[in-house]
Amino acid sequence: MRSAKGPAGRPTVLALLGAALVFTVIVLTIQSSFFTGDRRSEPDRAEIHILSELQSTVQQCVANRGLGLTADIIDHCKLVLKFPEGTNSTWYNEQFKIYEPLEYKYDVCEAILLWEQYRNMTTVLTREYLDVRPDGWLDYAAKRIAQLGADKCYNRSLCEEHLNLILPSKPPFHPRQFKTCAVVGNSGDLLKTEFGEEIDSHDAVIRDNEAPVNEKYAKYVGLKRDFRLVVRGAARNMIPILNGSSDEVLIIKSVTHRDFNAMIKMVPNPVYLFQGIVLRRGAKGTGMKSIELALSMCDVVDIYGFTVDPGYTEWTRYFSTPRKGHNPLQGRAYYQLLECLGVIRIHSPMRASRKQDWSDVPSRKMIRTAHAAALSLKKSEAGQPDDLGPFSSCKVWGTAGHGGPVSGSPDMSDTRKHSNYNKWEVLPFESLRKEAQEHYIQMGGVSLYKMDGNKLDDLVCVKHSLPSKD
Repeated sequence: MRSAKGPAGRPTVLALLGAALVFTVIVLTIQSSFFTGDRRSEPDRAEIHILSELQSTVQQCVANRGLGLTADIIDHCKLVLKFPEGTNSTWYNEQFKIYEPLEYKYDVCEAILLWEQYRNMTTVLTREYLDVRPDGWLDYAAKRIAQLGADKCYNRSLCEEHLNLILPSKPPFHPRQFKTCAVVGNSGDLLKTEFGEEIDSHDAVIRDNEAPVNEKYAKYVGLKRDFRLVVRGAARNMIPILNGSSDEVLIIKSVTHRDFNAMIKMVPNPVYLFQGIVLRRGAKGTGMKSIELALSMCDVVDIYGFTVDPGYTEWTRYFSTPRKGHNPLQGRAYYQLLECLGVIRIHSPMRASRKQDWSDVPSRKMIRTAHAAALSLKKSEAGQPDDLGPFSSCKVWGTAGHGGPVSGSPDMSDTRKHSNYNKWEVLPFESLRKEAQEHYIQMGGVSLYKMDGNKLDDLVCVKHSLPSKD
């Protein structure tokens, strides 16, 4: 009798090997079929790699600059910023009956797309915007006038009467008009470091609401005053706020009021209305809007007086008694994210060194590359053409008319005879800095405006005639 392991057993072994091979092929086929829907094209892989590299840079930047904050990466777009254990969370949310959390999830891809868009935008309400926007005068204008008594401007002349004093025909300033801008918040932390001279060294300085500018606080907050963003409540005190300064541009944040017109006629200063975009973010308030304003016309945005200590107990102001403010921890986390995306640079007494090293912040080249990758992925996911041009988000197009009124009424001619209005509203193209001129030409003389909310694909674009080369 022959053993089972002899020649007669070989076919059995071969059969088993063959069966195993067939089973492996079947499993691989099933796996391949299962993952086919998630397989990405080579361009997608390249874009994800670019964004993943940015995430790693942001993570390291937060570790270096976040004063205890850490960034945990979820994927190529999403991350979580976490405060260290033991952080004093004292902000109580009455609506949800919870204390402010110590973790915040952010989409870095959306943040890049949003803030790079701001570098090309107009953030002051203009006549050309109302003229071009669908139902701009009928629907939108009414929302910008308090106590109008109607939700629509059925009587356009009435709406124009309220808005004309603060409505320039076209943008009064340009993207990249200034190289450096300082946005000065009102935090009491400003009194811990003498930032005044440093703040005044910027090309333009932006301040908020009633913040005083005088010799008492000069060594802490400086004396230079170029722009001031004010809420409607503060705008009621615009004359005391300006305190005789004819150089400072006043920009009303939310809505104008018919009672403001008499005051506007009394001051030689430019007075405008902020575009009024509502962005649903953790960092809110006038300070955030001031950053949006600064980014729309400055290459570099340095912020002062926005510090919230990790052991937060309450907001403080450098010129008045403490008061409650916006969610402090979420705001601080968002500002830290913006710094590590190259949007702003934070100056704070909590930083160990006054002469800061910014080498750990992503370079402009890295941000531009990541922006292109994020936009390409977004359009791919939406099934849209991969157009990376600056006007791919323009839903409404229009052409600006020639000339047109500047803000202010004819009876203000004496008031503004010695003002600096023409410094802003009739600034010759030739007097702009080289970078601003080049950017304007690259953009084809197009002004970009937001319509509503925080959607990326809802821009109003207005075409101007390019300056003559003669």
